[in-house]
Amino acid sequence: MKHRALGSQGLAVSAQGLGCMGMSAFYGATDESESLATLDRALELGVTFLDTAESYGPFRNERLLGKALAGRRDQAVLATKTGIEFTDDGELRGHNGSPTYVRRSLERSLRHLGTDHVDVYYLHRVDPQVPVEETVGAMAELVAEGKVRYIGLCEVAPATIRRAHGVHPITAVQTEYSLFERGIETDGVADTLSELGIGLVAYSPLGRGFLSGAITSPDDFAADDFRRTDPRFQGANFARNLDVVREVGRLAEAKGVTPAQLALAWVLRQGAVAIPGTKRRRYLEENVAATGVTVTDEDIAALEAVAPRGVASGDRYAPELMGSLNG
Repeated sequence: MKHRALGSQGLAVSAQGLGCMGMSAFYGATDESESLATLDRALELGVTFLDTAESYGPFRNERLLGKALAGRRDQAVLATKTGIEFTDDGELRGHNGSPTYVRRSLERSLRHLGTDHVDVYYLHRVDPQVPVEETVGAMAELVAEGKVRYIGLCEVAPATIRRAHGVHPITAVQTEYSLFERGIETDGVADTLSELGIGLVAYSPLGRGFLSGAITSPDDFAADDFRRTDPRFQGANFARNLDVVREVGRLAEAKGVTPAQLALAWVLRQGAVAIPGTKRRRYLEENVAATGVTVTDEDIAALEAVAPRGVASGDRYAPELMGSLNG
């Protein structure tokens, strides 16, 4: 597994990480034994950058990672998130970026993860009621105490990135980025990250699985899979997006790789650290193989022809969630 610098603050991570959310929430049935085996296999393959959040479950995913890393915490670069408030009983309260909650949620995450520190602590979503300077200031105190190594932000606008970076250096910004979602290339986020020396962590680099080529019908999803409410997987949007996936698949076949591998290799070529999510070893192994795929200038041109910027049909979240993006 290749490694690359994430930002300019000294953190190095595996070029491909692992998004762990689906092991515990949002994507249908879960299987703890297979999830633990997948985490074992990830570490064996050098996929050491593991991404979780207290909202995944809530808390179940952090507890799962705590179990997986017991006795070998030093083998992983562990990232979790704050800013979406839950009671200790798991009741959702909404956004909360207050210094008091940031500290309380970090202490709770450390207990669930079975560790004394996290490597990257993200603000999961910006709280519109709390200046980001106050939130990041509280996170900076946790860095000073040794409980957090580096600070990150999720789904933020350029002005917010600058304000936060003025309080404490931001190491990483996590946002959705893939052949299907390239908004950061036009809204100023990518340019801001480059200017300030902040790393990009791409979640959903396979378009929530669409770009894997394995999804051919909305009926492929379990009843409790949140993609049933995702506009890109509904009606005419689904049909148009599936046409794009088929074209990506055609290019992948000609190159002798899978559609997922080509899509992931494209993200890596852009300089991002990709964190594709999976809860099964076979998909993990397929994804990891993408780190050995070379994407040429000719490949880039071919992909641009079939999947240009803005190609995806439909918003990337249901309407009630869109307002929390680009905070």
